[in-house]
Amino acid sequence: MTTDLSPKIQPHTFPDPTALAEALALSVAGDLRAALAERGSASLALSGGNTPKAFMQALALQPLDWPRIVVTLVDERWVPESNARSNAALLRTNLLQGPAAAARFVPLYRDAPEPEQALAEVESDLAALPSPFDALVLGMGNDGHTASFFPGGDHLTAALDPSTTAVLLPMRAPDAGEPRITLTLPPILAARHLYLHIEGAGKRQVLDEALSAEGPGSAYPIRSVLEHARSPVRIYWTA
Repeated sequence: MTTDLSPKIQPHTFPDPTALAEALALSVAGDLRAALAERGSASLALSGGNTPKAFMQALALQPLDWPRIVVTLVDERWVPESNARSNAALLRTNLLQGPAAAARFVPLYRDAPEPEQALAEVESDLAALPSPFDALVLGMGNDGHTASFFPGGDHLTAALDPSTTAVLLPMRAPDAGEPRITLTLPPILAARHLYLHIEGAGKRQVLDEALSAEGPGSAYPIRSVLEHARSPVRIYWTA
C-alpha cells in the first residue's frame, strides 16, 4: 500500500514570486537569527537554478550578523565560477552582495577535472561547518529531482540511502548536463529547518504526484526526501 505523504509537508502558498521570495527570506532569516542567538554561529545551504534568484536577493537585504553566518550549496555543477551555469556564481551575484558579502561562503567546486578528485577536500571543508545546517532550501525539477538526485543518476541509490555515511557524492545522469556534486540525503534531512521552493503549476503537479505516488510520482527522487523527512518540510509555492 502506497503511503500518502501529505502529512509530511507544511504548505505555504503565495500570490506571486515576489511575495514568496520575501516571505521565504523572512523565514530563513528568522532561522539564522535564532541560531546566532542560541549558538553564536549559523549555517545555511542553498540550491541553484533560476527559481531562487529573487529569494536570494531578498535574503541579502535581511538585517543579519552576516560575518557569523556560513553559506554553502546543496549541490553544484562541476564547472568553475566563470561558467554561467555555476551555482556558486549565482549565489555570489544574488546573495553575497552588500552586508551579506561578509558571510563566509564554502563552494563545492574545486579546480579538478572530475568531482571524485576533490571529494575528500570538499568533505573536509564541510565537516568544519556548524552542523547540522540551521536552514536548507531545496528546489525541484519537472522530473522530480531535487539537489542533484536525478532520475537515472549513477549514484542515485547511494545518495538517497538514509543510512549512508557519505556527506557528498558525485552524480552523473542523462539530464544533468555536466557531472555534479551533491549533498546526500542524511545531511539534508538533518537540517533544523528544511524548505522546498517551487514555482509554477507544472511543478505543483509534480509535487502532488510525488506526495500521492500517482503515475510516475512514486519514483520521483523528491518523494524519497519527503518520505524520510523527520518533520514536515516547509513548501513555498506560487503559480
